[in-house]
Amino acid sequence: MAKILVIRFSSIGDIVLASPVFRCLKKQLPGAVIHFATKSAFSMVTASNPYIDKFFYYDKDLQLLIDELKKEHYDYVIDLHNNFRSNKIRRALKTQSYTIDKLNIQKFLLTKLNIDVMPDKHITQRSLETVAALKVTDDGLGLNYFIPEKDVVQTNDIPTAHQHGFIAIVIGANYFTKKLPVHKLQELCYKIDHPIILIGGREDQSTGEAIAALDPIKIYNACGKFNLNESADLIRRSKMVVSHDTGMQYIACALQKPVLAIWGGTSPKLDVEPYYGKVFLQKQSYPVYENVVLNLRCQPCSKYGTDHCPLEHFNCMEKQDIDTIVRKVQNRLAGGPF
Repeated sequence: MAKILVIRFSSIGDIVLASPVFRCLKKQLPGAVIHFATKSAFSMVTASNPYIDKFFYYDKDLQLLIDELKKEHYDYVIDLHNNFRSNKIRRALKTQSYTIDKLNIQKFLLTKLNIDVMPDKHITQRSLETVAALKVTDDGLGLNYFIPEKDVVQTNDIPTAHQHGFIAIVIGANYFTKKLPVHKLQELCYKIDHPIILIGGREDQSTGEAIAALDPIKIYNACGKFNLNESADLIRRSKMVVSHDTGMQYIACALQKPVLAIWGGTSPKLDVEPYYGKVFLQKQSYPVYENVVLNLRCQPCSKYGTDHCPLEHFNCMEKQDIDTIVRKVQNRLAGGPF
């Protein structure tokens, strides 16, 4: 019986993208005990995951975390973060470990010199390859996200106008260059002829209010009104999801919702596009997602996103054709491809 520690400190999207690793380890290694070390800020992302037996949370005291982990006597450590802190944990535990290749050189060449030598292998696939030495393989079932019963949104918490179906539009992201400007989001929501629920955190609430003010009946601003799991449940209830490069995009994939992914300062060239398992994809009549990306020479400018456009024009988002995006949304709502 193997006792295994998986490390991935952040972020929401990266943890969701790593979710097949927990499932495949647990289901393919009889009797395996799976522990997970992450930041406490992201505890809700995996708290209900049935494939994880025990959690360890990191805040500021790394040595305290290491001392707790040493007591567990792991057989293997799976490092899916590969940074200074996770490397320090691996060295301290002195056990067999496997570490993901973050492709930092390839990402530097792509974002700084526009030289694309990325392997065209999704980060989820690379995460699964990290455990290949344990004879664990991809089961083709895609990503997981588990919503506890207590966080299922009640029907009466959704406006009456949206109870028979809506589009979820994720308006937030961690960095400025990942987000459509407010005026573009306003144009998008104004032109879509369908009920819309805006998804985001408290930091997106004022932006959501500015968008919803255009049509308070059609557009419901849920930003800051629901926790992460409740927002995920709204996505689960939606007909489709329009999203920036953010964790909610991957939660939508885990919940097998059609996704229209809008890219700015980052790009699917970084091998982080929407991800669905091959089992689900084989059942679909049409592609279940589409990337909206301009493929400018300056895009991607960063692997994470930045707080301002390095070239000060922000063409990757300012030049997005909203009419084209609206047409893709309407096509999908009509039962066809994007």
